[in-house]
Amino acid sequence: MRRPARGKIIRKFAPEVLGKSKDKAQAIKVVMYVSKSNENWISVLHDYFVWGTVKKIGKTLSQLTEEPVMTAGYMNEEIFELSVFENGDIQAERIFCEQWTRDEYGLKEERLHDDYLREVLDIQDFDDFISMTSPYQAVDKLSELVRMSLWSDAEWIPHEESLRERFEKYEF
Repeated sequence: MRRPARGKIIRKFAPEVLGKSKDKAQAIKVVMYVSKSNENWISVLHDYFVWGTVKKIGKTLSQLTEEPVMTAGYMNEEIFELSVFENGDIQAERIFCEQWTRDEYGLKEERLHDDYLREVLDIQDFDDFISMTSPYQAVDKLSELVRMSLWSDAEWIPHEESLRERFEKYEF
């Protein structure tokens, strides 16, 4: 089955992510950046994608596509939350942090399913990656393994030429 075009998915997806009807979403200017360099992964950046919204977005996007959707949330260099959704349901999750951070925030994975993560990510050195507790090291390792930078912010793109070359701008 042929995948829908990125722009078509993003245009359909944008109002739902923002929690607005298509009519209300048109009243405000929304900008998203979509990667154009990696065949296996599509990265979507937007300043609305903040801690607490990333998983909701992954769930919504996975309902609109026929592919698994990986979300990566990173907070204050203390927590890296990796989740995978398929057909609107969370399939696997791993939170990378030190034990004191886990205790302080009361963090528990919604669903541990390392075999699913191993299959979807299709990466070598999976055991080394999954056993990490340092959020910084886990983000770097996953970026290396999937050959796509996870260290990006929508606010950086207008100011960095290398990012402007890698991302296409969509305005709604």
